[in-house]
Amino acid sequence: MAYQPIENYGMIGDLHTVALVGLNGSIDWLCLPDFSSPSVFAAILDDNKGGRFRIAPATEDVTYKQFYWPETNVLVTRFLTRGGAAELTDFMPLETNARSERHHHRVVRRLTVNRGRLDFSLTCRPAFDYGRARHVVHLTERGAAFNAVALSLTLSSDQDLDSDQQGGVSATFSLGEGETAVFVLEVMSADDEAAMAMDAEAAERMFRETVAYWRTWLGRCRYSGRWREMVHRSALALKLLTYAPTGAIVAAPTCSLPEGIGGERNWDYRYAWVRDAAFTVYAFIRLGFTTEAEQFMGFLDKVCKAPKEGGPLQLMYNIDGRPAPHEHVLDHLEGYRESRPVRIGNDAHKQFQLDIYGELLDAVYLFNKHVEPISYDLWATLHNMIEWVCDHWERPDDGIWEVRSGRRQFVYSKLMCWVAMDRAIRLADKRSFPANRTRWLKVRDDIYNDIMQRGWNGTRQAFVQYYDGSSLDASNLMMPLTFFVAPTDPRMLATLDAILAPPDKGGLTADNLVYRYSLSESADGLQGEEGTFNICTFWLVEALTRAGRHDPARLEDARLMFERMTGYANHVGLYAEETGSCGEALGNYPQAFTHLALISAAVNLDRALGPGA
Repeated sequence: MAYQPIENYGMIGDLHTVALVGLNGSIDWLCLPDFSSPSVFAAILDDNKGGRFRIAPATEDVTYKQFYWPETNVLVTRFLTRGGAAELTDFMPLETNARSERHHHRVVRRLTVNRGRLDFSLTCRPAFDYGRARHVVHLTERGAAFNAVALSLTLSSDQDLDSDQQGGVSATFSLGEGETAVFVLEVMSADDEAAMAMDAEAAERMFRETVAYWRTWLGRCRYSGRWREMVHRSALALKLLTYAPTGAIVAAPTCSLPEGIGGERNWDYRYAWVRDAAFTVYAFIRLGFTTEAEQFMGFLDKVCKAPKEGGPLQLMYNIDGRPAPHEHVLDHLEGYRESRPVRIGNDAHKQFQLDIYGELLDAVYLFNKHVEPISYDLWATLHNMIEWVCDHWERPDDGIWEVRSGRRQFVYSKLMCWVAMDRAIRLADKRSFPANRTRWLKVRDDIYNDIMQRGWNGTRQAFVQYYDGSSLDASNLMMPLTFFVAPTDPRMLATLDAILAPPDKGGLTADNLVYRYSLSESADGLQGEEGTFNICTFWLVEALTRAGRHDPARLEDARLMFERMTGYANHVGLYAEETGSCGEALGNYPQAFTHLALISAAVNLDRALGPGA
C-alpha cells in the first residue's frame, strides 16, 4: 500500500505550523508558513502529486521505530537493519520571538548511524500550493533552492544533491558508525541569499535548545496522576496546535483525512473552532498552563468585537481572526487512499450553531475563576452576547456535528444555551457586574424546563438528539459534565445505559468505543460510514466516572474503558478524530478534541479513584 496508515505519523511543529513525519522517515504533510497556508508536502493526500521529503535506508529490509525525545515534541525515527542501525531526529526550532509572524520557519533533520554502516536515500520534492503551483529548483553550494511565485524554500545539506525531472532533489550516501548528516529545510525570505549552513555542532546546539524549550514548558504541568505520560503527551500535542502570534488553537493541523476510507466525509480542520478552542482552554487551565489560556482569551476578545452577520460569533475563524475561507474541492488530488473529494476551506463557517455560546461562556467563567479576572470591556461584549442568546435560543440550528441535512432543535444546542445563561449569571454575581438578572434567570429556567419536557423520550428512556425525536446522541453525555443534571439523576443513568448498549440493540457503544449518533436513525446529509468518535468515548468515561462516585461498578467500568481507550493511541501517543472497526485512525490528525477530552477524563478519573497507584 502506497499510503501509510494515518496512525503511522508523528508530529513536530513550531507553534506556527506542523509537519507529519511517517514511520518510514517521510514528511508527508507540511503547510508553510502557517497552519492555514497551502501545503508544500501533501503525499498523505496524493502519493504521486502531493510532494514529500523522505530520508531512509536504501534497502527494503528495514524495521522502523519511532518515539518522542522524553518530555518534548522532538521526534526520533529509528531504522534497524542487519547491517546497522540509525536514528533520524526531526524537530522545528522555536525562536524567542515565536509570537511574531516573521518567525523563521525551519525543519531540522539530523541523521546519525549508531551501529554498522548504512546506505541512505534522500528525496525532497516539494509540491507548492497543494501541487498546483509551478516552481524551479537549482542546486547551490550548500544544497538546493526551490522557488515558486508565492514561496521559496532552501535545503541545506552536507551531502551531494542531484536535481530530478519532477522538481525535486535526491541523494544517495553512506554513513558509518558515529557519523552524522544534517539537513535543514527553511523558508527563504526576500533578504536571504542562500540556505543556512549547519554542521553537526550547530544542529546539536539547536537540538538542545529545542529540548530545553519543551521541557521547560511541560514543567509547568500540575498533573501527576496515574496517566501522567498520556496526559503530558496530550498537553504537548495541544500546545503544537496553538498559533503563537494570535493565540488561536486549530482543531487539527490537517485537511481531508477521511472519516471513512473512500467516503466523502473529508473536511478541513486547520481553523480555530470556538467550541474546540474553548474546550482546549479548559484543558490547559486544568493542567496549569495559564499563559495559553490568556493568549486564547486575547484571540476571543478580538473576534468577539469584530463585525459579523447572523450572530455575535461565527463558529470558526482563521488563525489570524478573519473568517474561515470558503470550501472548495481540489480535483487534481486523489485523496488519502482515493478518498474524494479533497476539500480545503470549510463551509461550516456559514452554519448557525447555538452551542458555541455555552462553550465560550464556560471557558470565560473558568478563566475568571482560575487565571485572572476578566475586564469590564470583555464583560460588556459578553453581556450583549447573552442578550442575543436570550432572543434566539429557541431557534433550530445545525448542531455540534455540523450536519448538512437541515436545522433541528438539537438538545445539545439547547443544553449549551443553558450553560451560557448559567455561567453568565454566576460570573455577574461573582464579580458584581451589571446584568439583566431577572430576564437571564427566567431564560435559564425556561431552557431547563424545555429540555426536560421535549429532549427526554420516555419510550426510549433517554435524552435524545433533537426535540420530540427518538435518536440517541453522545453529545448528551455532556449534561452531567456541565452540571446541568446530577450524574446520578435517574434520567441521566437511563441515558448512560441506553448509550452503552451496542448499535444493533439501539445503543452507540461498540467494543467500548462510542459513535456520536446512529447513521441509520439520523440522516446527516452525507453518504458513507464513519468510525467511532474518540471524544465521545472519553465523554462516556467521564460521565461514568461522575456516576461512579456513588456506584463502584460504574467507576470500575469507567477505569477499564479509559485503559482500553489508551490502547488506541498510536505508537507516540497521538489520536485522530475517530477510530475504525479494526482500531485504525480515521479523520483529521492529530485531533485537539480527542486530546483535550483525554485530559479531562484522566483528571476526573484520578480524583474519583483517590490516591494510590
